Amino acid sequence: MDRVQVVVMGVSGSGKTTVGERLAAELGVPFVDGDALHPPANVAKMASGVPLTDEDRGPWLRIVGETLAGTAPEGVVVACSALKRAYRDLIRAEAPGTAFAELDGSRELLAERMAARPGHFMPVSLLDSQLATLEPLQQDEAGIRLDVGGAPEQLASTIAAAVSPSVR
Repeated sequence: MDRVQVVVMGVSGSGKTTVGERLAAELGVPFVDGDALHPPANVAKMASGVPLTDEDRGPWLRIVGETLAGTAPEGVVVACSALKRAYRDLIRAEAPGTAFAELDGSRELLAERMAARPGHFMPVSLLDSQLATLEPLQQDEAGIRLDVGGAPEQLASTIAAAVSPSVR
């Protein structure tokens, strides 16, 4: 089997971690939550309600790409917002061949999900800035876009079918 490199992407509350964990299990590869790769200064900034700048994100996105390129021989699934095309390009520069699975949903559903996550560093107040920043996957980008209204297991299965090397 060829190596699988997948980023489950979207704004906060879209289910990146939940779907990413299920996808990784289905593909038989490790899962990494991109939030765990943020430097402490980024986490502190977001926790205080201040959106990250592109300058803040650059080093983190390179780490995400390095993680995709080198974590495991069979591949890896990483949950990462990857909101802009330029961010995805930074990831692809480190990990060519990465596929993206964009999780999309209504603002109301996303805010509801975020509010139900006590103790998470990302406050609901930053959702609008993330939605304003989001650049959906473009036709020339390898990946799939899905509505988060579906069950996480079904979303993971749909993504697995789309990105599995044996299916391509």
